Amino acid sequence: MIKLSQAHVLGTIIAYLLGIFIVPLVIYFSKKNHLVDVPNERKIHHGQISRLGGVAIWSSVMLTFLFLVVLSYYPKGQGLSAIITGGSLMFLMGLIDDVYGLNAKFKLFIQIAIATIVILLGVRIETFYNPFGANIELGIMSYPITLLWIVGITNAINFIDGIDGLAGSIVSISALAIGIVSLVLAPSVPITALIAFILMGAMCAFLTFNYNPAKIFMGDSGALYAGFLLATLSITGIVKPSQGISMYLPILILAIPLMDVVFSSTRRILKGSSPFVADAEHIHHKLLHAGYSQDKLVLLLASFSMVCALLSIIVVSTKSMFIIIALSLIGVLLILNVVSKLIKKKDN
Repeated sequence: MIKLSQAHVLGTIIAYLLGIFIVPLVIYFSKKNHLVDVPNERKIHHGQISRLGGVAIWSSVMLTFLFLVVLSYYPKGQGLSAIITGGSLMFLMGLIDDVYGLNAKFKLFIQIAIATIVILLGVRIETFYNPFGANIELGIMSYPITLLWIVGITNAINFIDGIDGLAGSIVSISALAIGIVSLVLAPSVPITALIAFILMGAMCAFLTFNYNPAKIFMGDSGALYAGFLLATLSITGIVKPSQGISMYLPILILAIPLMDVVFSSTRRILKGSSPFVADAEHIHHKLLHAGYSQDKLVLLLASFSMVCALLSIIVVSTKSMFIIIALSLIGVLLILNVVSKLIKKKDN
């Protein structure tokens, strides 16, 4: 019988090794069957690149999970079946979109349907912690709030998947933070940490082939799958009123994709267009236009993501509400301030 601590380590290693083996096979299959991404006015890459990275990521995660079961470790936990099933459905929808192309409104409808299934299976935000009084029971509002979180984070990861290595780096760091925080909080949620660590291992293997110049892209299948896992794992592992103000840590951990999806969706709505139709005005696009290379941009945003992850881990180690609020605000404001200055630098 594998102990849970051993499962965490083994899961990460196995997922990484499987990914290193599977990604080259996916690249070969994609090129042979012309399932590649071609450059256009919105995309900055050159040449034809495989867009089926999600196949490698999903396969690595699922095979690792099954391998642990074969080794007599059968994980149990709240929402496990919902996360596995919902994640696979989200991956499948993304894969169909990568191969055939789907309408943005139809994709949103399917995402809402998948999120609804997951909510009905028990993955939901039911209560908000109130530091100034009694906790706020959401009641019927639990559904729309949970739906907004799942669909929002799922698309947020897809939105930042615009340059080599960026989305993969953000996902890896965020998964690591969610895994660690889920273990540190009391009561801990080891199954959430396990899936988060497996996702991190698979994503690190994918990044080996995704850094500039990329040999493979995550595609919608990989971005939507990873975003869905981050959204649901943050709910089952952290978003609990019993954790006090720490239940809001996912906002800090996922600060960069959250800010990007909020700003980009707001901008598109104000322009009268759909918030889910892709454009070239995301944070990474603006920084590229400001003269930063892909490598420096990924390093910059990944560093900010790492700062947010470290802050979240520091937060769960302290009981001071003042320190928690102060560190969270400092982290978010620092990102906003620096990114704003970098974008304006070229204009000056």
